[in-house]
Amino acid sequence: MIFVSDKAKEKVDKLMAESSQTAEAGYFLRVSVVGGGCSGLSYKMDFDNQSKPGDQVFEDKGLKVVTDMKSFLYLFNTTLEFSEGLNGKGFYFNNPNASRTCACGESFSV
Repeated sequence: MIFVSDKAKEKVDKLMAESSQTAEAGYFLRVSVVGGGCSGLSYKMDFDNQSKPGDQVFEDKGLKVVTDMKSFLYLFNTTLEFSEGLNGKGFYFNNPNASRTCACGESFSV
């Protein structure tokens, strides 16, 4: 399962509405892990409306979250968070599988 905090859900909903890529139009949040960043792996998020073979589909707080199977191995039990304000990080992942993260929180290793 991939979880979504209340604040992250609010922000995703707002961004989807602003971009006209709403759940009603068939869009969902695609989360993946790609190579890169100072710790070796980075998170990637996009709005998508095309499912792919092997996709893992979750729903938390009414938000559909989709990831590929390879990324899910890194994201299992991860929570998408959102922090705002002067010291806010924006979107970030609370990933219990990460053994090391970089200072900016955008990359990790296992």
